[in-house]
Amino acid sequence: MEPFKRMSGIVAPLDRSNVDTDAIIPKQFLKSVKRTGFGPNAFDDWRYLDAGGPGMDNSQRRKNPDFVLNQAPFDRATILLARENFGCGSSREHAVWALTDFGFRVVIAPSFADIFFNNSFKNGLLPVVLPEDQVEALFQAVRAEPGLELTVDLAEQVVIRPDGERLGFDVDSFRKHCLLEGLDDIGLTLQHADEIRAYEKRRREEAPWLFEGRGA
Repeated sequence: MEPFKRMSGIVAPLDRSNVDTDAIIPKQFLKSVKRTGFGPNAFDDWRYLDAGGPGMDNSQRRKNPDFVLNQAPFDRATILLARENFGCGSSREHAVWALTDFGFRVVIAPSFADIFFNNSFKNGLLPVVLPEDQVEALFQAVRAEPGLELTVDLAEQVVIRPDGERLGFDVDSFRKHCLLEGLDDIGLTLQHADEIRAYEKRRREEAPWLFEGRGA
């Protein structure tokens, strides 16, 4: 997992509440368990004018010109600005994969659905919770200046506006550590690889009958 420390990027405003995971990545794209390749189908039903399915050539599909992520400069955004209860609905990890594969590193909203919130940290996506009035002010700023960039500093736990205003946010210390170091669940486990190998060696010596017929 790519570490997250500090980044600056264009903000895309998704001015909708209760955006569910089926909207983020529709169910027909859930057949793959790879973490890549979902970006072209992020928000598929909103992004395209015709129905999509796995394996389709998305370059040949008609895009919805009214959808924000089809408009410049928002099609190059790395920060998504959303309303309350973002990521509600079913507990599909593919929703986070679709956002990160599109290019997003941060989602800012007043609140998130719990499972989406947890999945985000495990996949290198930083969900930032800010008060509704601050989120509304950011929406207004993006409307006034399309292409507005924000800086997000995880170490300092702040979102920095172009005028220098710093908006603080809370983050669990363990999740913060994992993002800063680029550690997913597998990475955390591999940090203890030597202890795991030592334990397995000791168990083979203490109880060899458990390993009979299982190879060396």
